[in-house]
Amino acid sequence: MPHFILKGFRGGLSQCYFMFGILLLVYFTTLVGNLLITIIICTDYRLHLPMYFFLTSLSILETLGISAIIPVLLSVLIGRKTISIHACHTQCFIYFFISSSVFLLLSVMSIDRYLAICSPLRYPAIMRHTFCVQLLSICVAIPFVFVLYMVILISKLPLCCYIIDHFFCDSTAILKLVCVGVDINFFTLSAVISSIFTLVIPLIITVISYMFIVYTIVKIPSEKGRQKTFSTCVSHLTMVSIVFGSAIFIQIRPSKGYSILTDKIINLVSTAMAPLLNPFIYTLRNQQVKDSIRDAARSKRSLFCKS
Repeated sequence: MPHFILKGFRGGLSQCYFMFGILLLVYFTTLVGNLLITIIICTDYRLHLPMYFFLTSLSILETLGISAIIPVLLSVLIGRKTISIHACHTQCFIYFFISSSVFLLLSVMSIDRYLAICSPLRYPAIMRHTFCVQLLSICVAIPFVFVLYMVILISKLPLCCYIIDHFFCDSTAILKLVCVGVDINFFTLSAVISSIFTLVIPLIITVISYMFIVYTIVKIPSEKGRQKTFSTCVSHLTMVSIVFGSAIFIQIRPSKGYSILTDKIINLVSTAMAPLLNPFIYTLRNQQVKDSIRDAARSKRSLFCKS
């Protein structure tokens, strides 16, 4: 069975090694940061709230997503550019499955913020642990079905070339390898329908949720109260802007005058930036998480001094 060849990024050996070092540092920092967030939330009972349950899920998804891309890219940068067809399809599935799940999860987190701010009295009754698990299951199940179906369609397309001009198995790059004359309109239609359910609808839900949130915040009489309420949304709103913003930019980019290198760079930034910034955004902008980290550090220090 033939293998795919990933072109990756063009450049000399020194440039590849420099990029290898930067990406290795980014990957290591992402793993440590998201793992730290997950451990802190799981071990501190004060953070056993719906908001932090979804944050933990987001950290896990982001870590899995970047782990499907960066290790392969690191291998490409040191000259190992071949990838088996099955591994390529698996990487394509994981990447788009995680991305779609993150879109849905961010919309669910927007609903969580909406209920906490706009319906605080009903919030505890609605956002029970069982309901949160059900919402998370939906965020995972819908993309799983859609993306699996899309990858199966891709795997059945006849290819006339096996050289992918990208650093990972992107579906768009694979479609460029399809033999001339093969009708891919059905795949294109399926991709549009999938995008509606996994990107457009979550974006609409997020926008509507924040419209109600802003309306509620504006009605708060005191300026201090408005600032305090809005501060609970800043971290999530920042992540929403990064994730949805990069996805929308990739979707609506012009087809003409748009180089392949630019496409690769944008995909790399969007793939690595959100997982890398996720722990820092929610740590630096969240007082409860910072208090938990400070208490954990004091506890470790006291145990060390006693020993």
